[in-house]
Amino acid sequence: MITYYRSNHGALETIDKPEPGCWINVYEPTEKELSWLSQSLDISPNFLSKAFDEEESAHADVDPDNDQVLVIVDCPYIVSEDCQHGKKITQYDTLPISFIFIPKEKYLLTLSLHHNEYLDEFAKKKGNAIDTAHPQQFLLKTLLFICEVYLHSLRVINRQIHEYEKLLRKRINDSDLLVMLDFEKSLIYFTTSLQGLSATVSHVEFKETVHITSAEEELLDNVKIEIAQASEMCKIYTDILEGITDAFSNVLNNNLNTTMRILTGITIILAMPTIIFSFYGMNVAGLPLAELWWYPVLIAVILCVIVFLVLKYTRILK
Repeated sequence: MITYYRSNHGALETIDKPEPGCWINVYEPTEKELSWLSQSLDISPNFLSKAFDEEESAHADVDPDNDQVLVIVDCPYIVSEDCQHGKKITQYDTLPISFIFIPKEKYLLTLSLHHNEYLDEFAKKKGNAIDTAHPQQFLLKTLLFICEVYLHSLRVINRQIHEYEKLLRKRINDSDLLVMLDFEKSLIYFTTSLQGLSATVSHVEFKETVHITSAEEELLDNVKIEIAQASEMCKIYTDILEGITDAFSNVLNNNLNTTMRILTGITIILAMPTIIFSFYGMNVAGLPLAELWWYPVLIAVILCVIVFLVLKYTRILK
């Protein structure tokens, strides 16, 4: 699908066809739309292949033959939203978003393999003061918005971690630990993507892939600050989650050890009657009071009590 936008007094409005200085948003393209991008806009097949590759890493590239620039970054997206124990669980991954600058026609394109609701939110957001006629400014504002999405998503993950920590304090089971593992996966995806985003922004700044004017330097600095903040938050939340997971894994191991210790103690205690009754049952000569049925029972009970007290004293049974 292809949607065209242009600026109108700082806000975005949709238009029916491309015009100089517009923003072209492309996602889930058909073969016909891909052909139009390649033939009408003269975008190289290499750029299109990278732009719609779900596994493509963040980077910036230049096509000197067509005087076009490709910038790829990763943006968070929601993989699933489930409900467990009355709590909403949101799992995240990252999805590449590509920007292509076409200076000749003054077009700026955003391309993604799947529909990205955050781009729609960005287009509808008020107060952005977006000017599609200035693609460098548009790129930086989009990157700034993506950083805000990272920060919001990280806060959601952190809130969910604390909610599940409270549940784990009451009772521990495997399903809850697996949910914590999913949170850790989301944070790992974010960490990797933020590293790529930071490297791409540095490439844009120092290699002059996208020509940043002095008026846009402050916006670029804000982007770098937001990336650094998101990266630091991601590291902190990852460390917290690892600490929580390790702590409750140790609790599970301790519970298992306690259970095994108790079962071992019970087995030893129950073995005492078996030993006594075996001796008396085999008619071993010389056993005292063998003719009295209650005597071996009494000995077995006394031995069980003695063994229990010994195990209690040695803390095998608590």
